Amino acid sequence: MNRPTPIDEEYFFEGSAIISQTDLKGTITYANRAFSEVSGYSVEELVGKPHNVLRHPDMPKIVFEKMWSTIQSGQAWNGLVKNLRKDGRYYWVDTEILPIKDNDSNITGYIAARKAASRKDIQENEETYKRMIETQD
Repeated sequence: MNRPTPIDEEYFFEGSAIISQTDLKGTITYANRAFSEVSGYSVEELVGKPHNVLRHPDMPKIVFEKMWSTIQSGQAWNGLVKNLRKDGRYYWVDTEILPIKDNDSNITGYIAARKAASRKDIQENEETYKRMIETQD
């Protein structure tokens, strides 16, 4: 059986940040070129899709539950995420998500910025996430 392999983040990122925006339900409304290149999807394929199209099965559900709870409360969320590329390979990103608010402070969407995760952070989180998945229902 072929095991998915990670991408070479340094090559794909080349100092660029992945930027995306979503609506309140997590549907992608904007994706920059770096996001397209790293994910393997075209910008046109990404826009209109739920952001979880990139969700890797190794990611614990509780991480995303906490993320949604945090950003829906109007706070910023930061964490490490393992994403699945269109070609089945994967990549790790250090992610920050911020709510977008209108003039009345109502949340109208979310903006996320991502950069390549460090090897040290990946190693620490892989073990933690593995334990979390083993205990999730």
